[in-house]
Amino acid sequence: MLSKLTQWFGGKPDSASDNTAMNLTDAQVIEAVSSLIDDNTGKPYTAAKAVRNIKQSTDALSLDVVLAYPANSQFDSVRQRFIDALTPLAEGRRVEVTVSSQITSHAAQRGVPLLDGVKNIIAVASGKGGVGKSTTAVNLALALAAEGARVGILDADIYGPSQPLMMGLQGQRPETTDGKSLKPIENYGIQTMSIGYLVDTDQAMVWRGPMVSQALQQLLNDTRWDNLDYLVIDMPPGTGDIQLTLSQKVPVTGALIVTTPQDIALLDARKGVTMFNKVGVPILGMVENMAIHVCSQCGHAEHIFGEGGAARMAADFGVDVLGSLPLDMGIRLAVDEGKPTVAADPDGAVAALYKDIARKVAVKVGEKAQDFSSKFPKIVIQNN
Repeated sequence: MLSKLTQWFGGKPDSASDNTAMNLTDAQVIEAVSSLIDDNTGKPYTAAKAVRNIKQSTDALSLDVVLAYPANSQFDSVRQRFIDALTPLAEGRRVEVTVSSQITSHAAQRGVPLLDGVKNIIAVASGKGGVGKSTTAVNLALALAAEGARVGILDADIYGPSQPLMMGLQGQRPETTDGKSLKPIENYGIQTMSIGYLVDTDQAMVWRGPMVSQALQQLLNDTRWDNLDYLVIDMPPGTGDIQLTLSQKVPVTGALIVTTPQDIALLDARKGVTMFNKVGVPILGMVENMAIHVCSQCGHAEHIFGEGGAARMAADFGVDVLGSLPLDMGIRLAVDEGKPTVAADPDGAVAALYKDIARKVAVKVGEKAQDFSSKFPKIVIQNN
């Protein structure tokens, strides 16, 4: 009888909690998750405007979390943190959280237009050869792809290209449909281009600086890059013609400096940082390679090339060390066999180090000012 009377008079005492839940404002929902800190940025998700599309119904509370960097491996943990924070607020309703990444183009050097088909360019550089720069570059590219990004890698070392070997693509030749542009060669989900695809393995490139710079620009501009979030450029060592061409004519979002803890390597790495600073290319951070060696027989750990050198240098220049990598035989064997560590052992401890560095690099890129040139109106003059 009571239930009938309440129906006649429009009352719904059994659904009072639903009405309370349905009356939640977006501000209340935001407040409930405002204390959640993004481990990759060190900032609240709400401060980065990552919380979007808050929706409510009688049986569900839903929202989207949109990250500015690729992080597929962390989507589940982020989703669960939001669900845990919102469940008390939902009062019995389902909590639905969708986590995704949205990677945008970011500004490069002043006056240098963005490259067609490429949102962001990351230069991986070192002042000195032999510090593992190319190995770091290829594993960085693979790690970014593993986290959900569309990635390419350009081998900018015209004199000593190594990416065809590292990517297991020796002997391959790029296709062309119009005789003017080249289709990148893909492996492990990475689009690649190198002068090594166009010349014989044993052929020496006896070219002067202007020819090398022209070759780099052609490889970069004449390759049909297909909608890349990141193009990783494996730079040759030094601060010569290719580095200057890259910094003056290529829209570089930022540079990553690879070094070892050894003083002689750090001395040359400093020159690389100084060069990029002079030409307006921001330093995303540093990677310390060969930081420690753990004996495979006895487990003894030893800092063969010294300790803490990269941290001291980073402090001098006001940049961050984004990660340290071990001197590990497995890393060397993997690239020599054409299957880099992140592809050969994606769930291994070393691959996890590369993925952590990749997320930090992507976060640094995401913090740069966005490029809105594609949204500017274009003036077209027509004869009517």
